[in-house]
Amino acid sequence: MVSEGRPERGEGGPSHGPAGPRWYRGLPGALWIALAILSAAWMLDTYETQIFNITRIDLLSELLRLPPGDPGIKFWGEIFLGLYLVGGAVGGTYFGSLADRIGRRPALIITILVFTVFSGVIGLAQAAWQVAVCRFTVALGSAGAWAVGAPYIAEVFPARSRAQASAVFHSSGSLGTWVAGLVGVVLGANWRVAYFLGVVPIVLVFAVQAGIKESKSWQDSVLNPGASRGSLKELLLSRAWGGRAILGMLIAGIGLGTFWCLNVGGQDLVQEFLARHGIADDEARSRARFAYGFLIAGGSLLGVITFGPIAQKFGRRRSLGWALAAAALIIPATWYLPRTYGQLLLVLPLYGYITNGFHAVFAVYFPELFPTHLRATGAGFCFNGGRLLAAAILVSSAWIKSVPGLELRAAACILAVLYLAGIGVTTLLPETKNEDLAAVP
Repeated sequence: MVSEGRPERGEGGPSHGPAGPRWYRGLPGALWIALAILSAAWMLDTYETQIFNITRIDLLSELLRLPPGDPGIKFWGEIFLGLYLVGGAVGGTYFGSLADRIGRRPALIITILVFTVFSGVIGLAQAAWQVAVCRFTVALGSAGAWAVGAPYIAEVFPARSRAQASAVFHSSGSLGTWVAGLVGVVLGANWRVAYFLGVVPIVLVFAVQAGIKESKSWQDSVLNPGASRGSLKELLLSRAWGGRAILGMLIAGIGLGTFWCLNVGGQDLVQEFLARHGIADDEARSRARFAYGFLIAGGSLLGVITFGPIAQKFGRRRSLGWALAAAALIIPATWYLPRTYGQLLLVLPLYGYITNGFHAVFAVYFPELFPTHLRATGAGFCFNGGRLLAAAILVSSAWIKSVPGLELRAAACILAVLYLAGIGVTTLLPETKNEDLAAVP
């Protein structure tokens, strides 16, 4: 157990000492099973998130009765994404707290049931407000899956493997984007079927029951009568943890806000690029869907996989600062330098790598900032509480992108300034490399 002001040793022991074996060697099979289940949950959870981005033009066009090119579709698409982020903020914080109180496994089961059932209901929607309600509810469960999974991996993997395993977990989300992209290409305008497919992950409930056991860290915290498990009051008012929670939320908000506006928004930026080069709307939309669902998502996947080892080698804070600086540069480079569609396609994987890769540090970093009895609460508050800030960024993005006469790529460069603000936040965060879980400065 951890009392305020004293460091906690993770289940894998401290990370000090000489270099040991490679991170994946000598790990028991139970850890690989747990990582596979949690990664599958996050992958399919991300499918539920991304399928809206893939299908939103056809969905909103039908339900709002607007032509596909109407500016109202882009505006309401941003509003719906903002609503989803608000739901994620509520769900991630709540389910993180719930996981600290009742355990990681039962909380994870509840989140899976929530996001799968209500995703399927969207396929039956007859009005936009029905989609809004369901998307908000899906967000409650989808955000909770990360808030439960990331702390669990941090607790059960040894210190030498923690960063890499956490990055593998987080990177599975990019696979979910690929699956959503593939479904979007195959189904085309048949968006209802795409949401019916979202019910499939419900089978993971049985896998969680069979393959996930509570971590020893959480079991020990239950035996500590002085620990207020899952207490938001203790998290935010404690001198040891409150500052970390707020700073973590800020950097997550910047990361998530720019992800939705600039990484996911890359689909609209590709379409605008093609329109400037005389490509018809239908063809431009199809090519943009491919570019986002495979090229940008492919770079994003490689980025989050490799960021774990980078953060382990160079430190969490330094790696994050470098990545944010690179992201601020890649935005104007991508949308102003290429002169042909072929040149743009060559750049897009790097664009995805830089604008999304650093997100893996959230799964590595946030659980390391808090003690066991607040770990899921703190990680959930940082990652998903940041969605509230991201929602505000999305609303601002919708306004900026709708300014008459302002090209979409120019709006993207304005939003890229947020990366520079993120660099400032990282200077205030502690470095947790080579520290035991929830070590206090």
